[in-house]
Amino acid sequence: MDEQQNIAKQYDPGQVEDRLYKKWMDEGYFHAVPDKNKKPFTIVIPPPNITGQLHMGHALDNTLQDILIRTKRMQGYSALWLPGTDHASIATEAKIVDAMAKEGISKDMLGREKFLEKAWEWKKVYGGRIVEQLKKLGSSCDWERERFTMDEGLSRAVQEVFLKLYDKGLIYKGERITNWCPKCNTSISDIEVEYEEQAGNFWHIKYPVKDSDEFVIIATTRPETLLGDTAVAVNPEDERYTHLVGKTLILPLVNKEIPVIADSYVDKEFGTGCVKITPAHDPNDYEVGLRHNLPQIRIMDDNAIMNDNAGQYKGMDRYEARKKMVEDLEKLGLLVKIEPHSHNVGTCQRCRTVVEPLISKQWYVRMKPLAEPAIDVVRNGTIKFVPERFSKIYFNWMENIQDWCISRQLWWGHRIPAYYCQECGHMMVQGTAPDTCSKCGSNRIEQDPDTLDTWFSSALWPFSTLGWPEKTEDLEYFYPTDVLVTGYDIIFFWVARMIFSGVEHMKQEPFKYVFIHGIVRDSQGRKMSKSLGNGIDPLEVIAQYGTDALRFALTIGNSPGNDLRFSPEKVESARNFANKVWNASRFVLMNFDENLDFSKVDKKKFSIADKWIMSRINTVTKEVSENIEKFELGLGLQKVYDFIWEEFCDWYIEMVKPKLYDRESEGRLEAQYVLNFVLRNAMKLLHPYMPFVTEEIYTHLINDGRSIMISQWPEYSEELNFAEDEAKMTIIMDAIRSIRNTRAEMNVPPSRKAKIIFVAAGEEEKATLAEGTSFFQRLASASDVTVQLNKDGILSDAVGGVVHGAEIFIPLDELIDIEKEIERLEKEKKNLEGELKRVKGKLSNEGFVAKAPQKVIDEEKAKQAKYQDMYDKVAERLESLKK
Repeated sequence: MDEQQNIAKQYDPGQVEDRLYKKWMDEGYFHAVPDKNKKPFTIVIPPPNITGQLHMGHALDNTLQDILIRTKRMQGYSALWLPGTDHASIATEAKIVDAMAKEGISKDMLGREKFLEKAWEWKKVYGGRIVEQLKKLGSSCDWERERFTMDEGLSRAVQEVFLKLYDKGLIYKGERITNWCPKCNTSISDIEVEYEEQAGNFWHIKYPVKDSDEFVIIATTRPETLLGDTAVAVNPEDERYTHLVGKTLILPLVNKEIPVIADSYVDKEFGTGCVKITPAHDPNDYEVGLRHNLPQIRIMDDNAIMNDNAGQYKGMDRYEARKKMVEDLEKLGLLVKIEPHSHNVGTCQRCRTVVEPLISKQWYVRMKPLAEPAIDVVRNGTIKFVPERFSKIYFNWMENIQDWCISRQLWWGHRIPAYYCQECGHMMVQGTAPDTCSKCGSNRIEQDPDTLDTWFSSALWPFSTLGWPEKTEDLEYFYPTDVLVTGYDIIFFWVARMIFSGVEHMKQEPFKYVFIHGIVRDSQGRKMSKSLGNGIDPLEVIAQYGTDALRFALTIGNSPGNDLRFSPEKVESARNFANKVWNASRFVLMNFDENLDFSKVDKKKFSIADKWIMSRINTVTKEVSENIEKFELGLGLQKVYDFIWEEFCDWYIEMVKPKLYDRESEGRLEAQYVLNFVLRNAMKLLHPYMPFVTEEIYTHLINDGRSIMISQWPEYSEELNFAEDEAKMTIIMDAIRSIRNTRAEMNVPPSRKAKIIFVAAGEEEKATLAEGTSFFQRLASASDVTVQLNKDGILSDAVGGVVHGAEIFIPLDELIDIEKEIERLEKEKKNLEGELKRVKGKLSNEGFVAKAPQKVIDEEKAKQAKYQDMYDKVAERLESLKK
């Protein structure tokens, strides 16, 4: 029993976690292989950016995945958690450009090839950082299969998909309005634009009607764009302007004629009912322009600097031009008024620069044909969202989907496989660079400079990581994956794209469940952010409290789809729980004999307490297994926590202490067997949540000699369902609680023993309570226990309570010295009279009431009510004692 008793006095996560993680890695426990004798269970990690630093969102997301994968591994599945990282084109390129700028270097100075060399160096330095941090979290990923979105295999998959979609006519190049970031100098998709409330203005400007004294007034938040106006639109039913439709206006500052057009897009109730139409700088105006065949005039370049079409304002920054134009409009008497207006402004998710909608030539994916079958797999339940309500976000996005702009004007990423002849302009889309033009034979060929949107490659993640487009054994066995664990903020960024990509290219859904979790907020419910300074570094929490405590704090109280509040108190509570489990386990192990032989256990000698605790762990096993299956991970943890802390530690261990202390006691071996059995199974149930402390305890228990990681998950057994014993123990425990409460209310010290009389409702209850005699003596400070069927011999001043099937009586003089209690209560009554007099005096003082803040007055009134309640109770108690 040396191994059992050689358990450290205190649990030190710092001494345990790295050692155990290395052991698990060395033993290959995380590695999954196709096995025809096992069912597969697969999770692909949402790949963090190579620029990433572990934050609380990562910690939550990966903890939840690890709980699922560890459970399934123990349940006998070939459980694969496939890890990897994302090249994150915009974010990574921005970081590299910023780093180079500090050295006085720009992209253009380096050139594309040299810049990409720097990018790969960056990946080498920073790419592995977040992986190491995920390991600190205890993530049991199959690191032998780690992938990167720009790996050779994944890059081949990206190219294959591009060519297939192009050949099907689902990828095209076209000129449309896109969101343009003037700082990142690239197009970005709608979902990479973040809107923030900003203070701005409505500028009301006169547009004169040609050959007339009449004018119309338009209101705009972007006056600089009027240089690109090609019409003014009114609602066809707006009687104020029907006479102007078809006439022309003189565009201010440009003195160019533009038509008045009628279009139902205009809301005649909003503003003046006249809307300037700038097709090259506004997505809605672009659509109006297409309907009316209007010219598209772009007035600024990619850096948001005014271009040749801006006339006298050429060379100015957009905001500089705005200021000068407003001044000029005022001089011309065309500025009617400036009205303050707060509105949502689109900003680049990466650099926070205000996005400029610009017309530009980009590559697009035609989305309608891809979206329809992807909608069907969710509609028919092939893929289920957990919670189900999040499918509405998915449907809303997919049913109103726009074509996806997939080209980015960046160098870091998958380059678009399109080649252009510099002689005749012919475009060739193919996997490798052509030697000559297929149209004119020229060898002056250049590849498209653009790269693909990061999400184009991560959309293929569930199958590209398993070897597609090759037909690998892994792909056949592990695909489709089982569950995707992710936050609700990337349902359309990533989830939707993986679904339509899986359905299109694999002809099968990429996963069966989408398990949505919320975001981690601070203790006040605020989103964690740099500006608020309320962010918490998971690695600092791990260093202070240990990984298990962090994982516990992130999971307890967590429910699918809901945000989670995180606080230091939660982590402290988790650390206390780990210590409680450790100390209880240590106590158990220190009370095991050397060379325990459980083959000699006589199950007929199991006590009512033994059967109760085995029945309870049996039930908890069933409930926790069901909770995890339903993704109710927080609820599952709560049940394990309650069972270990309350039922096992606070009740069962206390109940069997006399047997452990007395080497000759009947049923001692059986109690030791039960302690080992229950603690072993409790550690297994807790292991997915708190992997380190459970492994360390498990290695000291009498077990099968395997790591807890690859031990068998407990299963419910009807043989351990001792419902009758559970019911009996419930009565005994309720009675102990009732007695303890009575004693606590009367301030009776545990050292003072008292006689307890039970009046049972019938013979069955009488037998149950008699069976609990030793528990009442040990846990309810009973000097003597009597169980009877009537109230004969019970004194009128006895106190007690009621439990199911019995009344409890304790003679008052057994609990207290009545004369001393009267003396104590008299003193308490006098003190309370003084407090009441003081607070009543304050509240009756008109000067105090007139000057004091309402909050202070309310506090004094609350004190008065409290003291009065205490006084009434003391007086009532005194009266009953003096009878």
